[in-house]
Amino acid sequence: MSLSVQLGLLLSLGCAIVAILGFLFKQRGAVGAPPVRWRHPIRSTVALFSNRWWTLGILVAIGAWTLHVAALTLAPISLVQATIAGGLVLLTPIADKLFGFKVTRREWLGVGLTAAGLAFLAGTLGDVAESAYSGSDAGTLSVYVGLVSVLAVGLCVMVLGDTPRAGPVLAVSAGLLWGASDVTIKALSGDLGDRGLLVVLTPEALVILVVSLVGFVISARSLQIGPAVPIIAITNAAANICTIASGPVVFGEPVPEDPLGVAVRVLAFSLVIFAAALTPGPVERRGPAPAV
Repeated sequence: MSLSVQLGLLLSLGCAIVAILGFLFKQRGAVGAPPVRWRHPIRSTVALFSNRWWTLGILVAIGAWTLHVAALTLAPISLVQATIAGGLVLLTPIADKLFGFKVTRREWLGVGLTAAGLAFLAGTLGDVAESAYSGSDAGTLSVYVGLVSVLAVGLCVMVLGDTPRAGPVLAVSAGLLWGASDVTIKALSGDLGDRGLLVVLTPEALVILVVSLVGFVISARSLQIGPAVPIIAITNAAANICTIASGPVVFGEPVPEDPLGVAVRVLAFSLVIFAAALTPGPVERRGPAPAV
């Protein structure tokens, strides 16, 4: 494993811890702010930032995002996301011990299974530890990010009335959008050497901005509906699955060729999906009233 990849993985671990803290700060701010209203996204965003906990969470999240971008420029996206996914196991103890959440046994189990499934994915990544794998085909990238974004928006449309399952569904949507943003960031990182800061003027930079902001509003609403620990776990799992899958699909990272490796990868994906279904449990509406 090259030194740059090792540094990228170290940054990924730091990103995982900081991102969990940012999420928990944002959750505390979101539940104390007026309900997000889909018809008034700007007004809702301003209202969120009127809460100091939300603002603190965003500042911490920006720190995590900076570490994430640095990691993506140094290491393969699959390894970066697998490391961040492994850090998800810290969510329940941090939420329980530092933030005072009453984490149920079902939530502990769901988060643990999610982290285990993502760890299995990491174990079947193949030989990807020698370079950053930043190259991508523009057409493949566009199709991948476009399909993920359409799926995310479709999930939002399904729960416009804020059904009892809206929180977890919106969490998946936000995670997919942030995953699409991460994939685009990874693709753009390959141009940093040639374009430098001019990369911010590219169409890819606009895509990153749009999907990130939309995901930002959707995530805020999912945190308001709750419950906190499952929502954060599901958001992270959706983002990680999206980005890990982009490794071989978009960036040409090697995949396991032996039947055992393929079987373990399928099992890992199934475990993550099962954990996501298990984690929320039967959700009764808690927090703000429905927003329209």
